[in-house]
Amino acid sequence: MASETDERPVEADAACELETPNASAPVEIWTDGGCKPNPGPGGWAALLKFRGTEREISGGEAETTNNRMELTAAAEALEALKRPCVVVLHTDSEYVRNGITRWHTGWVRRNWRNASGDPVANMDLWRRLLEISKRHQVEWRWVRGHSGDENNERVDRLATAARDALGLAYPVRRR
Repeated sequence: MASETDERPVEADAACELETPNASAPVEIWTDGGCKPNPGPGGWAALLKFRGTEREISGGEAETTNNRMELTAAAEALEALKRPCVVVLHTDSEYVRNGITRWHTGWVRRNWRNASGDPVANMDLWRRLLEISKRHQVEWRWVRGHSGDENNERVDRLATAARDALGLAYPVRRR
């Protein structure tokens, strides 16, 4: 279930085409995802910025995990771009950043098995993210969550709102 606060695709002009030598104007993206409880209802969100234009996208799922929402946010953001772009993607998920920059090569080499020989968790989303990443020149930046980064805090609020918009009552765990 996806919803968008702005349905227009991010305009990606010459600076966003890989053939263009002007990489000084990348598309800046912030992503976040989460669940409460985990697993449970979840939301994801992304903020895309390019030359003064902003676009927010978000969505949610009734039964999911934090990691799935983090991966979905990154994939949805890259899929929202109309053509190949130079991108700086900010994520507070070390799982996403490490998976896309380091771990995936071993997974592919081992036929989508992790180091223990088990199938890679969230393989469908990892494949989706790897496929869409090929279209763009992406720099993956990790940002510490809940540490005052204005745009990270913004996508956190959007992801939470997307989760809450599902209208599901989730159990309160008491101890």
